[in-house]
Amino acid sequence: MTTPFEPARTIDEVIQRLDLIIEESIQSANPVGMFPALYVVVTEKVKEGIRDGRFEKGDRMEKLDVIFANRYLEAYHHCFHGQPLTKSWNVALHASQHDMSLLILQHLLLGMNAHINLDLGIAAAEVAPGDQLADLENDFNMINKILADLTGLVKDEIGDFSPRIAMGDRWLRKADDALINFSMRRARRDAWKLAQNLAYANEAEWKQKVEEKDDWVADLAEKIQAPGFWPQLVVWWIRRKESKDVPAIIKGLRNVAGEMAAKISFSLE
Repeated sequence: MTTPFEPARTIDEVIQRLDLIIEESIQSANPVGMFPALYVVVTEKVKEGIRDGRFEKGDRMEKLDVIFANRYLEAYHHCFHGQPLTKSWNVALHASQHDMSLLILQHLLLGMNAHINLDLGIAAAEVAPGDQLADLENDFNMINKILADLTGLVKDEIGDFSPRIAMGDRWLRKADDALINFSMRRARRDAWKLAQNLAYANEAEWKQKVEEKDDWVADLAEKIQAPGFWPQLVVWWIRRKESKDVPAIIKGLRNVAGEMAAKISFSLE
């Protein structure tokens, strides 16, 4: 008998469930906890913005945040209970659990790829279907920007766990590869395009468009996990000096992300 997934109802419930995943991952030394260690801080930042009136419609933003987060929470639940999940999350979650050669950066990008490139557009279209979507754009961009800004700051601060990441990053930027060319700006744009494509879709069209996007995102996930020959050599070089202490990395990401979140402004400038 499969265990049914029960969606979170509030942003506080989302934070509680993400923290539970983080704690379970720390206890089991499972790298799958790296992405939620970053993501929970994004959710806390969104909660702060709602509290302080930083979004155009705070109640709508909480609804978007909860629906958005539930797509990740459901994928995580389904993965660990042997239930069907999207191709994008199937690649990301199984890679994070079973591929011990991945960099911290790859763990984070795999999660962001599935969650932004697929989940965010779907969540937006559910919250603001049809003509309502245009009114959501600024708040939609804000939640994406918070994740992008925090990821960039955290990436600059993980040198204690990955001392070669800064130099390796410069080398990888010279390669035409999905690992380093994953663009948060493009992800935001593509997510909004998906939301626009879904906003007026009927049930059959919705299913087809989501499946097509899922195929594309899963393919990108495969490339993030296994980049080309030369980038993979750089990954191997970085990985040789990267910490293998998974619980310490997860705790460190959670702490660093929390510290860095204070530097993020609620501005699209």
